[in-house]
Amino acid sequence: MSFFSELKLISPSIGAEINNVDLKKVEGNAINELKDLLSRHKVLFFPNQKISIEDHVAFGEKFGELQGHPHINNPNIKHAKIFELAASSGGIADEWHTDLTFQEQPALLSILHMVELPEVGGDTLWTDLVAAFKALSKPIQDMCMELSALHDASPHLHPEKMTIHPVVRKHPDTNEPVLYVNEHFTRRIVEFAHEESEHFLKFLTSWVQKPEFSLRYKWQKHTVAMWDNRSTQHYVVNNFEGERIIQRVTVTGDKIEPYKQSSYQAWNANGKFSAKSRYDFQLMGYLDSIFKEKN
Repeated sequence: MSFFSELKLISPSIGAEINNVDLKKVEGNAINELKDLLSRHKVLFFPNQKISIEDHVAFGEKFGELQGHPHINNPNIKHAKIFELAASSGGIADEWHTDLTFQEQPALLSILHMVELPEVGGDTLWTDLVAAFKALSKPIQDMCMELSALHDASPHLHPEKMTIHPVVRKHPDTNEPVLYVNEHFTRRIVEFAHEESEHFLKFLTSWVQKPEFSLRYKWQKHTVAMWDNRSTQHYVVNNFEGERIIQRVTVTGDKIEPYKQSSYQAWNANGKFSAKSRYDFQLMGYLDSIFKEKN
């Protein structure tokens, strides 16, 4: 018997809303069912949740170890495991992104509580990165599975924080291929020249935003959302006036596994240098630092 019988799909590809559930009372086998539903629908919404910060943290901890945000301080509250964004403090995530992909182990999932919201506007969009990959032609799929990409935290004013992830990762629960690049944190394709990377990365980051893979959610106060960071991106529509406050807990990620091992070297390994090599300095510096760490 399902613990979550009142489930309504939001789109064919992604998202489901679950009503008449008190998240404070969800535990045991219901948590396992939620994990399965999250892998299937990728984003889950729970309206009418009157939860405290302590309730929020306790619910998040049922899915794993929680982490605070590495770079952004909470404007109104002091809690190591809660990440708060308030519009009055500039907290509007209006660029498509998967959370914290500049980390070696990015966030596994996020759980958000809509604390305050404007009367009109401030919707959030999510997109399904599994569906986005499946919709690519077979030649593009094959090429993507041989590639990796450099991600950094320059949007947080920390460009020195960076890592490399496969362009197509394997989802650890479903084993599906996931198109894992985003316009916010992904800087370049490692195996491509700068010009090639600019064009191809723009294509991929635009591709994942297609309406066919996406949903748009109109919030109500005290709705809780949870999403799988391993297979989604999201975007806040910056079209509102007034305060919009969200509080979020983030479950620490797992190690990313490529869907296929690449046989290509990084672009800068060709040993050729010219005036255009300045575009490769970030990648060269990162790879050099990794080499020194290993030796």
